Amino acid sequence: MKTSVMDAPKPDLKKTVNLPRTDFSMKANLPQREPKMLEQWHAENLYGKIRRARAGRPLYVLHDGPPYANGNIHLGHAFNKILKDFVVKIKTMENFDSPYIPGWDCHGLPIEIKIDNELGSKKARMSVAEVRAECRKYAQKYVDLQSKDFQRLGVFGAWGEPYLTMSSQYESVIANTFVDFLDKGYVYKGLKSVNWCIHDRTALAEAEIEYENHTSPSIWVRFALKSDPALIDPALAHKQVFGLIWTTTPWTIPANVAIAYHPDFEYAGVEVNGEVYIVAVELIDSTAAKCGWTSHSVVAAFKGSQLEGSIFRHPIIERDSLGILGDHVTLEQGTGAVHTAPGHGAEDFEVA
Repeated sequence: MKTSVMDAPKPDLKKTVNLPRTDFSMKANLPQREPKMLEQWHAENLYGKIRRARAGRPLYVLHDGPPYANGNIHLGHAFNKILKDFVVKIKTMENFDSPYIPGWDCHGLPIEIKIDNELGSKKARMSVAEVRAECRKYAQKYVDLQSKDFQRLGVFGAWGEPYLTMSSQYESVIANTFVDFLDKGYVYKGLKSVNWCIHDRTALAEAEIEYENHTSPSIWVRFALKSDPALIDPALAHKQVFGLIWTTTPWTIPANVAIAYHPDFEYAGVEVNGEVYIVAVELIDSTAAKCGWTSHSVVAAFKGSQLEGSIFRHPIIERDSLGILGDHVTLEQGTGAVHTAPGHGAEDFEVA
C-alpha cells in the first residue's frame, strides 16, 4: 500500500517557532486583578516599607492642595492625583525620602448649602453646634469615599492619617498662626469690597460667583456742576456746565457718588444749545452722533486732572457727586467719564 505525501501527518508548526514562554497572563483582567494587587500592597504595608527604606535620605515633600470634600471624584481629580503620584514615586526612585500626606478641604459654602437643603425647615430648630455637626458628618462621608477612590487609582500615601481642615489640630494651628500675625501688627480693621451672599450672610470667593446674562438699555446721564466752573477753566466762567456719563447699568444711578475722569486725558467743554458738557476730546464726535447734537462747539479744553474735586449735583437725589480721578477710565466708548457707584463694584469702591 502506497502512502502519499498528502496522507502524511501534518507537523505542529507552532512548535517549530522558537517563542519565549511565560506564565504571565496575556489577558489583563484588570477589574479582577487590580483590587487583589491593591489588597496585597496594603497587607504588606508597601508604602510603609518604602518610607523606611528611604529614611534619612534627602527630603522631597510634595505639598498637595487638597480636594474639596463634597461629592465623588471626577476625571479632574484623577488627572491631578495621578500626576502628583508620578512625581512622588519618581523622586522616591531617585533615592529621595518623599512622603505623601493626602488632605481634604472640609470648610466652605458648598457643604453648608447642601446641608441647608437636606435639613430644610428643620434647621431653624437646630443649634449652630448641631448644624456644624451635620456639616462635619457630610464632609467626613466624602473624605472616606474619595480616599477609597484615590487608593483604587493606585496612589501611594499615608491614607490612614490624612490632614483635614476640620480637625481640631489643624484649626488650632490656624488660630495660632493668626495670633502670630496679630502680634506682629499685620492684622487691622478696614474697608474692603467683597462679594456678599444675602442668603448665607457671608462673603463669597470669586470662584463661587456666577454671572447671569442680562440685557438692559444703556443711558446718557448729565450731572449739573455745582462748584465754580472757572476753577476748571476760565473759559467756562458763568456758563451752565454738566458732567456727562454713559452707563450700561442704569439701575445703579441712584447709588452714584462720583464721576471719574482720567488725569492725563484731554477733555473739552462742548457747548450745545447754550449748555456746556464735559467730554473727552477723542469722544466728542461719537458722543455728538449718539446724543443727536446737530450743532456744537468747543469752548474750553483742559486736562482731566483739572476736574478733581469738582462738585456735581446728583440728577435724581438731593446729594453731591464728586469729581475724582482714576486710571481705569478709558476712551473706548462713552464720554471719557465713568459713573461711580461704590456699592455696585469693587473698582468703583476702590476709586471712590
